[in-house]
This record gives sequence, structure tokens and C-alpha cells, in this order.
Amino acid sequence: MTESVRRLLVVEDERHLATGLKLNFEFEGFEVDIAGTAREAAGKLARPEPYAAIILDVTLPDTDGFTLCRRIRASGNFTPVIMLTARSRAADRVEGLEAGADDYLAKPFELDELIARVRSQLRRREWDAVRGQAVQTQSAQFGVARIDFERHEAWVRGEPIKLTNLELELVKYFTQNPERVISRDELLEQVWKLPNYPNTRTVDNFVLRLRRHFEDDPTRPVHFVSVRGAGYRFLPSGAQND
Repeated sequence: MTESVRRLLVVEDERHLATGLKLNFEFEGFEVDIAGTAREAAGKLARPEPYAAIILDVTLPDTDGFTLCRRIRASGNFTPVIMLTARSRAADRVEGLEAGADDYLAKPFELDELIARVRSQLRRREWDAVRGQAVQTQSAQFGVARIDFERHEAWVRGEPIKLTNLELELVKYFTQNPERVISRDELLEQVWKLPNYPNTRTVDNFVLRLRRHFEDDPTRPVHFVSVRGAGYRFLPSGAQND
């Protein structure tokens, strides 16, 4: 792992917590920068040297972490983001993941768990890089759509479109499981990492987003098809609507 890959950005306005995280991660061999506001974080992220991961608190003095995370993703930066928050409700975790976060940890947390989650994100990046070398491209093509999962890029009729992290992960899971009926509970567990989450409406809303992105007529989908009482089925070749 190169030196640049070991750099972390901690975005946390509680100075004693930020300092404690900095000292502990430095003890683990990381280089750590601290930002106490979203504006300060944006300035550090604009520097040419990349970060390995971003530890982002939800509550900041100038904006909330959800908004900052969305801005980071909108800028084309897909560095892993682990969000920290005093909010422990599942709905808040959903909001964090929908904003583009890769993981979510509620305060108070065990330091060892946070370190483990950061390392997990770095290992995932390394594995993705290895797979990217072994396979020329991680991509999917169906209908008029083409998606490059490795580069986080998508096109419809040759025109680029923007997908959030969760939209990308959802369409990736569908393309990895073509023709199979997938329940909402399975999608919540495998894509959102929320087993036993009662609000399956979240899945419906995201499938609707995918239809708006990729279907010629979102009201008559041929690729992301509902299976009444069971979930959804992804059909790469398309279904024949009556």
C-alpha cells in the first residue's frame, strides 16, 4: 500500500474526538488530516494528493455531513466515506448511504471497530483493483444502456448520466443476478446492508429511479420488472409488454 493510500481525512467538529482519532490512526500507521467544517474539508479534498478514506461526522457547524457527502460524490470523488453520527435510527443510516457513504457508524462507537471498518474499505478497494486487472472491465450493457462499474460511469444512448453510489450498487446487483426474482428484503440486506429493515418502500423508490434512468417508458418497464408479491426481476434482453 503506497503512502498516499494511507492518508485519511477526519471531518469532525468535536476537537477532542478529532484529535483522538488522529492520534490513534497515526499509531496504526496512517497519515491523518483534520477538518472541523465542511468548507475546510472541501479545501483539503481539492488538493492533488488523494485520501484513502474519509471519516465524516454528520453534524458540522456549516452544513450537515449528508450534504457534504453528496457534494463529494457530485464532484466525481469516490473515495470511501465512513459516516459518524449520534443518530442510531435505521432511517438515518439509509439517508447516509443514499447520500453516497460507503459505511455508517453510530456514536458512541468502539475505536477498534472504526479502524476495522476503515481497513475493510481499503481492502475492498485493493480487491477491486486486482479484479480490474484480471478482467479488462467490470461493465454491463442492456437495452440502450452501458455501465462501467469500475470507473463509476454510465451512458444511455451514448449520453453520460450520473448515478449515486446506491443506484450504481443496486443496478450492479441486478445485473449480477439476471432473470432471477429478487425480494425487497434481499436487496435491503445485500445492497443497503440493512437486514430486517421494515421499510421496503426504500427499494421501490430506488427501482423507480433506475427505471427513469434506463427505461424508454418508466411506466412500462422491460428491464426492471415488478413481480407481484415477490419483488423484482432484471431482464437484460427486455420483456415484451402487451
